[in-house]
Amino acid sequence: MLTANRSNVGRVRHVNEDQSWVGQLDNGVTLAIVADGMGGHQAGDVASEMAVGAFRSVLEQHAAKPDLTEQEGKMLIRQAISEANETIYAMAASNEQYHNMGTTIVAALVHANNAIIGHVGDSRAYKVTKDAIQLLTMDHSLVNELVKSGQLTDEEAANHPRRNVLTRAIGTDPQVEIDVQSLAWSPEDVLLLCSDGLTNMVSEQEMHAVVASEEKGLEGKADHLIGLALEAGGDDNVTVVLLQEAAGAKREEGSL
Repeated sequence: MLTANRSNVGRVRHVNEDQSWVGQLDNGVTLAIVADGMGGHQAGDVASEMAVGAFRSVLEQHAAKPDLTEQEGKMLIRQAISEANETIYAMAASNEQYHNMGTTIVAALVHANNAIIGHVGDSRAYKVTKDAIQLLTMDHSLVNELVKSGQLTDEEAANHPRRNVLTRAIGTDPQVEIDVQSLAWSPEDVLLLCSDGLTNMVSEQEMHAVVASEEKGLEGKADHLIGLALEAGGDDNVTVVLLQEAAGAKREEGSL
């Protein structure tokens, strides 16, 4: 599996409250997570760092078995995100300076011809093919609820003053509802995980053009996406993770 993992503080913020990690296990499983923290007094970067740590701990410990099934993968993603929630909530409840801290999570477990996605909040996962970009996750945000109920158009939502208000986050409540899904995976597909610092600044059409391009490798594409977000204003921290099977990338190169 080829991977790229990039994060930038942006042009406005002084602290990067995004955290990301990509790891590959001996059994061929690839794991990835993006967490976008929130909370005053730098509590957001603590929350996102704790989320990544809890996620890694569960998955590295339990996902390394040689015959991991899709059902076990779904269960482990759910367990890992639940443990992140419990850890952050306990820290926030016992420490006044971390009161109300939380984080988004979007995470992936990719193995063979299957990808499992878990998420809470408004960090996103996309499946990118040569012809299309497909949003896999649904933002747990106030404006998305208003769009779904017909009270806002997509255009109004994009510029809404409360577009960063989340309806679900990790660490803000004792329990959290986690969206988990699996999808068929082919070597040519690219999985994009990102924080809203990318999606609020760069259109899906632009994202598709960069990721589907045959001109750069994954790391160059991740750098290009970060650059576009910064050029558009860089209002927030921006994090990008890209995953693709090496065989698919080689076939792509061979077709030039």
